Amino acid sequence: MIAEIIPGAYDPIGRKVFRPDLRRKGLHPTFPMGRYLGQSLTVKCETIRDVRRFLSNCRGVSDKEQFGKDEYWQPPEHFEETKQGDCDDFALWTWRQLLAMGYEARFVGGRKGNRGHAWVTFENSGRYYVVEPFFWPLLSTIRYHPRFSVAWDGSKISFYAHKDLSRNLRMRQVPLLLTDWLLTWGYFWLRTLAKIPRALWLRISRFLKSSRMA
Repeated sequence: MIAEIIPGAYDPIGRKVFRPDLRRKGLHPTFPMGRYLGQSLTVKCETIRDVRRFLSNCRGVSDKEQFGKDEYWQPPEHFEETKQGDCDDFALWTWRQLLAMGYEARFVGGRKGNRGHAWVTFENSGRYYVVEPFFWPLLSTIRYHPRFSVAWDGSKISFYAHKDLSRNLRMRQVPLLLTDWLLTWGYFWLRTLAKIPRALWLRISRFLKSSRMA
């Protein structure tokens, strides 16, 4: 998903702070943040579509299942090998790819709804966007509540704290957001339903072929 952040309902810039990883309720990476930026990657994405294509072949797995730990941030070069991980791992790899493509991108930690989550934002022509490996309409961006973010300018890492502006959503924005939500999910389900007849035919064909061989 790539969705534009709703102006006034999300704080994309924040204010610069010192080492939120030292705070009890701050970011807590497994390694120093520089470790996630220093190693070269094997996969080189040229477009955001390339990023989505790679992530579509990756599997969501909890840290407990994969590493036997409650929290473990995989370095991006390891994520390319395992092709599985949780939101931190997906976001760190995506962040690296967007930085390599020249975007002003940030790794973000906060809440999605009522659950802790990590994602990526980037700026393009004065507009800010949320990047997720999953397919969601614009209206879903109001569920993102950033707490801290990390930026890198090629030589220096900067940390930012963010305000929760989700309550600033104005009533006049709601009709447009609902329209976007309906159109997005309508298009998604039309594409999904259109694939069902072919999938059924392929399954029936395989069944008939196996029956003849038997």
